[in-house]
Amino acid sequence: MQNLRITKYVSDWLRLAEDDIATVEILIKENISPNSICFHSQQAVEKLLKGFLAYQEKNVRKVHDIKMLVSLCEEIDKEFSDLYDEADYFSKFYIETRYPGDFPEFSWTEAKEAFEAAKKIKEFVLAKIK
Repeated sequence: MQNLRITKYVSDWLRLAEDDIATVEILIKENISPNSICFHSQQAVEKLLKGFLAYQEKNVRKVHDIKMLVSLCEEIDKEFSDLYDEADYFSKFYIETRYPGDFPEFSWTEAKEAFEAAKKIKEFVLAKIK
């Protein structure tokens, strides 16, 4: 993989992902809202994947579909196909955590699994950027 320079744009994406991860850590520590944990885990993954795309100097689209973002990353690096299971898992955490009426209650187990998946993707993406 080519060694590209980490621009401010790339580091901004990574910083925003770190903010979501830090938020999840606080929510877990304080035993607050599995739904918020799921949402911020999804947001961290979205921003990490967009950070990778920015690092590769690709257009970062305004999409929230993790599977689509993984697919875009896979066009650059085939190893991203290893993330499809996690990407599929995150698909239920964006819209469903935002709108009342269709608002499911996610469990603490789902919240912790989402955070573990987010940390796995973080390690994967950061290894690709270094």
